[in-house]
Amino acid sequence: MATLCNLILPKVPQTRGTTTTTRAVLRRDYKMKVPYELKQGQSRLFHKLPSGLNMEVLFQKCSNPDEEEKRYSKTPPLVFVHGSFHAAWCWAEHWLPFFSLNGYDCYALSLLGQGESDSPAAAVAGTLQTHAGDIADFIHKEIKLPPVLLGHSFGGLIVQYYVANIGSEAVEGSDSEKKSLFPNLAGAVLVCSVPPSGNSGLVWRYLFSKPIAAFKVTRSLAAKAFQTSLPLCKETFFSAAMEDQLVLRYQQLMTESSRMPLFDLRKLNASLPVPRLEDPAFKVLVVGAKDDFIVDMEGLSETGRFYGVPPVFIEGVAHDMMIDCSWTKGAESILSWLNGLNKDRTQI
Repeated sequence: MATLCNLILPKVPQTRGTTTTTRAVLRRDYKMKVPYELKQGQSRLFHKLPSGLNMEVLFQKCSNPDEEEKRYSKTPPLVFVHGSFHAAWCWAEHWLPFFSLNGYDCYALSLLGQGESDSPAAAVAGTLQTHAGDIADFIHKEIKLPPVLLGHSFGGLIVQYYVANIGSEAVEGSDSEKKSLFPNLAGAVLVCSVPPSGNSGLVWRYLFSKPIAAFKVTRSLAAKAFQTSLPLCKETFFSAAMEDQLVLRYQQLMTESSRMPLFDLRKLNASLPVPRLEDPAFKVLVVGAKDDFIVDMEGLSETGRFYGVPPVFIEGVAHDMMIDCSWTKGAESILSWLNGLNKDRTQI
């Protein structure tokens, strides 16, 4: 894994069927004033991008001895991409332990300007192209098997852009080796994802059909009122049954996670919709929450139609499916799909 100054980097022995990694122990000041404490079995790593900036990666390898043989077959690694106001920690809380226990090596990325990643010298963290390119660089250099890419909310839109560009013409790498601009994937999972046309349709539907909800969403996200109002944060991201103490913890982490906007939304919307998927055999799972306050059912259905798959609606869970109080519902649905995908791959 790429290095950073002021890190202690002991070697981790290479094991059959896994990516060689380097553990990185953070010795500098945290960028987040409320740093996320890793769980047992998790490592914080930094991947150095071609720009020279460092991208935070939280890593947890398969931890179930019964799944060891499975890991050495064709089980794909999982690479998780967060959305706005989040970072790699949102996956590390529940889903990294869950999927690692079920036989999958897991990598959660913090996009530039988010979490403990470096920030570019710009007004916003990046574009669809640059964020997807950073993910592609990480996969190309650090992941040996084609992974499944999972994206949440605006992270799902980044994943869609990546998927649309798999197989782009090769470019000359810095190491003078030919490489694909976007390495192959084993599949993609879109979790409460912004649809391929962007969030404009969501906004207009809310304005005409749910004006009060539209006002709340705009105040919560555009004006960042979720950072100061616990009830609004809860209504925006979580189920009503979520404990206020947990909401407060995540509110603090979300506030600290995003030091700069993920996108310039005007420029983003002008670049949409994302291109059509070229390979009809490529596997995509579209999964959303019936209690989602941000991405409505029509938005989820639009994404499903775009990829020609029926969307999966999870009952009793909200937009932040991976850290909601009912997080297991979405995790188990995705695991079932992943295991089916892995079964199909091993039979090829």
